[in-house]
Amino acid sequence: MMTRRDFSLAMAAGATASLVSPGGLAAPSAPPKASNVVLVHGLFADGSSWSEVIPRLQGAGLNVTSVQNPLTTLPDAVASAVRVLDRQQGPTVLAGHSFSDMIVSEAGVHPSVSAVVYVAARAPDAGEDYAALAKRFPTPPASAGIIFDGDEGRLTEEAFLRDFAGDLPVQGKGVVRGARTVQ
Repeated sequence: MMTRRDFSLAMAAGATASLVSPGGLAAPSAPPKASNVVLVHGLFADGSSWSEVIPRLQGAGLNVTSVQNPLTTLPDAVASAVRVLDRQQGPTVLAGHSFSDMIVSEAGVHPSVSAVVYVAARAPDAGEDYAALAKRFPTPPASAGIIFDGDEGRLTEEAFLRDFAGDLPVQGKGVVRGARTVQ
């Protein structure tokens, strides 16, 4: 049985490969073949979340960089992605997962970006208001599990296990069953 994680990895690799391979879908004036892929993670994760995608793309001969999104503010996150894009030589596919949709939409106007890929994410226009966009869609289940400490939010352990990491293998003493950790 394929897990959500395996499905997401396959979709990310397949979508990116279709944009960089000669047989991929092309717009009326096809962008140049990309030699780079820049990956941006979403909330409640870090750059290592792309660890299984990176080798697959590198195996296809691509230069791959995972942005370490600071998870502070949208301008900080966009600036991090732009710094990575500034270091790329040649056409670059910019891919983002989940909340990084906002980051890749803003950074996607960078001159080296030849394509933008959204993985399990909304696809806002650059400058589009996220709150207004979010109101047009159902609230994600994990949103109910966000707790705030001032301006910083994090998932409760229950929400993390249920809504974010529910399909990952269990390690250590606990066994994940539904929304509970059983010792």
